[in-house]
Amino acid sequence: MLFLRSLIFTSLQIITTIIFSLLGVLLWPMPFKWRYKTVSKWAHLNLWLLEKICGVTYKVEGLDNIPNKPCVIMCKHQSAWETLALQVVFPQQVWVLKRELLWIPFFGWGLAALNPIAIDRSAGRKALSQVVEQGKERLLSGSWVVIFPEGTRIPVGEIGRFGIGGAKLAVEAATDVVPIVHDAGKAWPKKGFIKYPAEIKMVIGERIVVKDKTAAELNKQVYHWMEGQMTRLEGVQPKTFVKEDKNSDKK
Repeated sequence: MLFLRSLIFTSLQIITTIIFSLLGVLLWPMPFKWRYKTVSKWAHLNLWLLEKICGVTYKVEGLDNIPNKPCVIMCKHQSAWETLALQVVFPQQVWVLKRELLWIPFFGWGLAALNPIAIDRSAGRKALSQVVEQGKERLLSGSWVVIFPEGTRIPVGEIGRFGIGGAKLAVEAATDVVPIVHDAGKAWPKKGFIKYPAEIKMVIGERIVVKDKTAAELNKQVYHWMEGQMTRLEGVQPKTFVKEDKNSDKK
């Protein structure tokens, strides 16, 4: 039954992705806020489908911690679920993401319509400069900037090493950070097809003021906050994620 429900949800997700991506292309000449308002309805629809079909609900703690001006969001990356939920919970936003995602037919078109900061991860300092420069522009235009400091989805019970991009942007733009954790991996696991009925908990932390902080200090503060909140949500302190060596089994 779980497989069938997950199959139905995934099928509808693909169909709605195609529809909303085409809408994004058609609305490209329109102002960004109009495109965003339309295309982001995809996230609202899919969260509703996820609840009705798969029994996955969510509860948000700390809604009153959302400031009334754009900030940098530094969010735990554990599932595909948060990419939907952030669009529902927060105002107009753009994401920092790997540019390869824009090459995916239909899905990538929809992402492109949302004005992301698409980086080449292998570009090093150039990619970091891109995050800072374009991030400043997006913030000034009234959009929040979402970044997943771990860089990739991390399994339940683990926490990844933080990249410097989000913290560097916040410090350079003198924009405060809103940290977020959640336990979505229990319902929608990394690389998992089956969606398990559960109530996901999302915690929005108090905004972290960046004044007089270095990027490294800011990263450390967000990391420790995230580690503590994950321990509270999952009941055990997260282990440090160790990336698998693809060549380790080769002789």
